[in-house]
Amino acid sequence: MNALVATNRNFKLAAKLLGLDSKLEKSLLIPFREIKVECTIPKDDGTLASFVGFRVQHDNARGPMKGGIRYHPEVDPDEVNALAQLMTWKTAVANIPYGGAKGGIGCNPGELSVSELERLTRVFTQKIHDLIGIHTDVPAPDMGTGPQTMAWILDEYSKFHGYSPAVVTGKPIDLGGSLGRDAATGRGVLFATEALLNEHGKTISDQRFVIQGFGNVGAWAAQLISEQGGKIVAVSDITGAIKNSNGIDIPSLLKHANEHKGVKGFHGGDPIDPKSILVEDCDILIPAALGGVINRENANDIKAKFIIEAANHPTDPEADEILSKKGVVILPDIYANSGGVTVSYFEWVQNIQGFMWDEEKVNNELKNYMNRGFKDVKEMCRTHDCDLRMGAFTLGVNRVARATVLRGWGA
Repeated sequence: MNALVATNRNFKLAAKLLGLDSKLEKSLLIPFREIKVECTIPKDDGTLASFVGFRVQHDNARGPMKGGIRYHPEVDPDEVNALAQLMTWKTAVANIPYGGAKGGIGCNPGELSVSELERLTRVFTQKIHDLIGIHTDVPAPDMGTGPQTMAWILDEYSKFHGYSPAVVTGKPIDLGGSLGRDAATGRGVLFATEALLNEHGKTISDQRFVIQGFGNVGAWAAQLISEQGGKIVAVSDITGAIKNSNGIDIPSLLKHANEHKGVKGFHGGDPIDPKSILVEDCDILIPAALGGVINRENANDIKAKFIIEAANHPTDPEADEILSKKGVVILPDIYANSGGVTVSYFEWVQNIQGFMWDEEKVNNELKNYMNRGFKDVKEMCRTHDCDLRMGAFTLGVNRVARATVLRGWGA
């Protein structure tokens, strides 16, 4: 099931639980604006190349739209729509004053030189500069983009609008980026896991973890969980997978992964088939890679008691049903991985104020937001007698619906 179908399904279930008016329900699903632009650049060899850039702006009832820009060869319009919509609900669950957006350019960044990527980013910014902005739509990095991409967007945007550091987040620290932003999603995963375990009378240090994905989110989550005494028994990434029932030495693995561009060949564990990572024996499974990895084919074999969704949309609705029958508790992505967008919000706030925080303040504020978010989700679970996913969706959809009606946009 693709991401858009699953997201729409969750939205409709939440709307039904909330008893939303059908006109309002329909208007909440329709994107505010979809933008598609041609970006033609001279390549290093003098030939011209054309790429398609796009931006889906889903909803701005609660504030400026917010979401990543990805550079990827296969940009699926349905997926982008789903991710823009997910950002609307995610920012509402986190209770930060944003709506959702998503965008990017259909290109393979690995096949472009740094100067070609810079030219492409600047042309894209020239085409959309009057459709984004500090109080309109604030982009951030995503797959295939990073702080340098944000620096180019900031510079190009500032040529038209004056120096505007708050127009993008995820910037280099030297250009107004926030301390703690790099670790934010992984740290949010830690705080979310702590909040959930606390509810069940458990702590991080008495649990065994399996982490699928060892990119930014997976690696930070692994490091922070192991620092809290959690035992990580298996890890995988695109290069391979390793297992050590006594617990993997995470600092050594991080060093190895940096040097060898992946976990493959790490001597502190036994290599296993990456496909089996999700069904390894553990207490807590953290999918931190791609969407749709937990599905009806493997859901029955999952041994974890808790699943923390660090990736976007890792669990198919069919798997959701199978797992809930087994009594597995799933902490949904729109809450569990919201640490990144929350610290992006802190970055935007610091830029607008022109006053930067130290890292301790960033992390403390993030913890407050994640703890409050969990309490709010649980409150909705009690009100509507539903699981955590529906608790989070009803919370997010309800906040957006209320803002929409209060602004006089209710159909």
